[in-house]
Amino acid sequence: MTTFIPGEPWSTGVARAADGAVTVAGVSVRTLAAQHGTPAYVLDEADVRARARGYRRAFETAFAEIGAGIDVYYAGKAFLSVAVARWVHEEGLRVDTSTGGELAVALRAGIPGADIGLHGNNKSDAEIARALDAGVGRIIVDSLVEIERVADAASVAHPAPVMVRVTTGVHAGGHEYISTAHEDQKFGLSIASADGDSPAMQALLAVLARPELRLLGIHSHIGSQILDPSGFEVAARAVLTLRAQLEQRTGVLVEEVDLGGGYGIAYLPGEVALDPDRIAKDVAASVHASATDLGTPLPRFSIEPGRAIVGPAGLTLYTVGTVKPVRLDDGRVRTYVSVDGGMSDNIRPALYGARYHAEVVGRHASTGTVLARVVGKHCESGDIVVHEVQLPADVRAGDLLAVAATGAYGRSMASNYNHVPRPPVVAVVDGATRVLVRRETEDDLLALDLG
Repeated sequence: MTTFIPGEPWSTGVARAADGAVTVAGVSVRTLAAQHGTPAYVLDEADVRARARGYRRAFETAFAEIGAGIDVYYAGKAFLSVAVARWVHEEGLRVDTSTGGELAVALRAGIPGADIGLHGNNKSDAEIARALDAGVGRIIVDSLVEIERVADAASVAHPAPVMVRVTTGVHAGGHEYISTAHEDQKFGLSIASADGDSPAMQALLAVLARPELRLLGIHSHIGSQILDPSGFEVAARAVLTLRAQLEQRTGVLVEEVDLGGGYGIAYLPGEVALDPDRIAKDVAASVHASATDLGTPLPRFSIEPGRAIVGPAGLTLYTVGTVKPVRLDDGRVRTYVSVDGGMSDNIRPALYGARYHAEVVGRHASTGTVLARVVGKHCESGDIVVHEVQLPADVRAGDLLAVAATGAYGRSMASNYNHVPRPPVVAVVDGATRVLVRRETEDDLLALDLG
C-alpha cells in the first residue's frame, strides 16, 4: 500500500485528508483540478516564503557570529514570476537574474535595481544596456571580452559595479551538466595557471584598468543539487586566496565575495536536503579560518539559493490516461502510467536522468502496489516523468497523480514540444488559490505562427 507521508520531498503545506485526497495549504487536489485543470504546477506560497526566510536568517546569524555581513539572492533561473519575485523580496532576499527576460520580470515585480544582479555568459549589448539603465547592483562578468563591452557601455561618471566569475576547479553537483566549476565548461574564468597570470587574475586586472568599472568582488558557483558542504568550503578558500593575491599585487582588497548557490533538496522519500543552519555555520567557519590564515579582513559575502527556496514548495498535478502493463526481459512487469503532460513540463528526467517521486493523490490507495513508470503524452520514447515508483495496483484512467518537488526547473525549462501548451502556475495559501502564470492555449501558439 502506498501511504502519503507529509514531509520531504513534499512541501510543508501538503497533507492527506480523511477522504483520501491530498490537500495543499488546505485546498484539495480535486478542487485544484476542477478549478484549474491538469497538468498544473501548484506552488505552496507559505512554504516558499518560509524557506526564503530560513536561508536568510541562517546565513545572517552564522556570518554575524564571525563578524561578516551577507546578502541572500534568490536565483531566479529556478523559477521566476512577478509574484515569486515579490514574495522573496518581501522576505528580505535580493534577486539574481541570468537573462534579459528574467531581468524584465524582476523589474516588472518592482524589485529595485540595486537589489538585482545580472548573470550570463553571453550577455547581449541590449541586456547590458538595460541592466545599466535599471541601476542593477551588480553585473557578473564572465569573460575578458565582456569586461570591455560592459566598460564601453558604462561611463566614468556612473561606473558599472561588476563581479568577476571565476572557476575554482571544484566539481560538485549531481550531473556533469549541472556542475559548473570544473575547467571544461562555458562559465567563468579559471584561477589555475600553468604560466603567468591566471585568466581570473587577468580579468580582475582588466576591470581595475577601466575607470568605467567598479570592481565589486569575485563570484564563484560550483554546481547544483549539492548535498556535501565540503565543496563550498574548498571553493571559498580558493576565492579568498585569489582575493588576497590581488591585494598583494595591486593594493586593492575587493569588498565582496559571492559563494554561489546549488544547495541540494530532497527529491525522493528518505533523502535529506541540506540544512540551511548547518551549511551556514560550516561555510562561515571555513571562510573565517581561511581569512585568518591569509591575514586579510573578511569581505561581505553573498549566496544564491534558488532550487532550495522554490523546489520543494511545488508539485505538478496530472490526470492519468492510458495504463499499460509491459513484461520486462527479467520476467517482471512494469506498468506504464501515462499522464496528460510529460517532458514539455519537466524536461529534467529526459535531459539528465533526474529522479522524482509520484503518488496517486485524489483518493485512498489500494492495498497493493505495482512497479510503475510515469510517462508523458509526447512522441518520444524518452518522455519519462518518473523512471520508477511504486503506485497503487488499481491505478487507473482519471486518477489524479502528483509529482513532488517540481517547483524548480519545471516551468522555467518548459517547452511547447509537440505543440502542447504549457501548464499554469497556481499558488495556494491559507485555503485559497490564485493563478500566477495562466495556462497557455492553442490560440497562444497559433498567434505566433504568421503563416
